[in-house]
Amino acid sequence: MRIVTLDGPGGAILRRRARPVGRLTPEVVRLMDEMVEVMRRASGVGLAAPQVGYSLRVIVVEYDNKLYQLVDPEITSREGEEVAQEGCLSLPGILCDVRRATRVTVRGKNRRGRTVTVRADGWLARIFQHEVDHLDGILITDRVESPADIHYVDRERAVGEVVG
Repeated sequence: MRIVTLDGPGGAILRRRARPVGRLTPEVVRLMDEMVEVMRRASGVGLAAPQVGYSLRVIVVEYDNKLYQLVDPEITSREGEEVAQEGCLSLPGILCDVRRATRVTVRGKNRRGRTVTVRADGWLARIFQHEVDHLDGILITDRVESPADIHYVDRERAVGEVVG
């Protein structure tokens, strides 16, 4: 399993709305586990299934020593607002200044198929918004308010600030 980049083979998947999963299967649970490994190897904090070539509404997020694996996630509420810099594993070498909510509530199914609700603040809220955007075919470059908010950097420098 590899990370799909916008300019690489299969990059068009990043621009499509991912399909709902519905009923959880062992294959989807296996996909989530593999996504966690890929995310960790890439030093990311989040990853969406389209980023590894699967048009499914599945995300994994790991922040502050807590792992979230969600199927069919949706953001049900947003509060506050701030601009901060984000990177993306599918857009290596690019950092963008992106306006996002500072608090979100996310609802989805966990790896056991149970509906869960996550309330997230700050950076964790930003990560969830970034990953759910991937499920809708939205990239950080789509969220900038001005072309000046897109910063091109070398890939090594961008690694520490990559969301997913």
